[in-house]
Amino acid sequence: MHAKIDELEKIKVGAVSYLNTKPLLYGIKRSAKLMEQVELVEDYPSNIAAMLVDGTIDVGLVPVAIIPRLPEWNIVTDYCIGADGDVASVCLFSEVPLEKIEKVLLDYQSKTSVSLAKILLRDYWKIDPLLEDAKEDYISDIKGTTAAVVIGDRALAQRKVSPYIYDLAAAWKAFTGLPFVFAAWIANKKLPDEFISLFNEANAEGLKNIAEVITLNKNAVYDLGIYYSNNISYNLNDKKKEGMKLFLELLAGNLGS
Repeated sequence: MHAKIDELEKIKVGAVSYLNTKPLLYGIKRSAKLMEQVELVEDYPSNIAAMLVDGTIDVGLVPVAIIPRLPEWNIVTDYCIGADGDVASVCLFSEVPLEKIEKVLLDYQSKTSVSLAKILLRDYWKIDPLLEDAKEDYISDIKGTTAAVVIGDRALAQRKVSPYIYDLAAAWKAFTGLPFVFAAWIANKKLPDEFISLFNEANAEGLKNIAEVITLNKNAVYDLGIYYSNNISYNLNDKKKEGMKLFLELLAGNLGS
């Protein structure tokens, strides 16, 4: 028998504070019933992932690459941060074409994006540049033959700067024929069915109100209408789950190589 919500402490929910999560957070923050039951923490993906792994939070919108590190995991909604083609905000940026890249700086904010980049560099683009974990102010180091994986809102801004942009989700689709899931709502324990149902409804609410989400998050860097409708694909359908399964298999192979 599942525990009732009122028998538990508040459920700690971790979410990413990027533009791509705003539609999901819109409904969550506007559900009075849900917000009575949760404690919401916003941070960047790798921090939310670490909190889920160490049990600081109960459920998080986390990079799917952390799944192998969780002793127990459950996907708790029908929604994700995914893409079925260009995602726009997870890219390899460079001043030179792929074949001339000598070094790639890897964004510290998401393990999934970095892992995806490593798989694509090795298995799809078949190039072997020096890989280096990026420091906090690494964007200014994208010059000459040094490229970088940049994610999130900073990637949308970088699109106006770098002459060569290699979209990782589009490359994955070309490589595998499948969509890609960057992050999903994952719990590290069994949560009450009542909560999961309410949480799922709250996620859906924002996707029904995209126009208002755009109004609340005006952005001069990138057209959010295109971003929310054409780039980010929020429904966690069977094809996305298939893409996620393949990515985790390739990730295991990549770690073992």
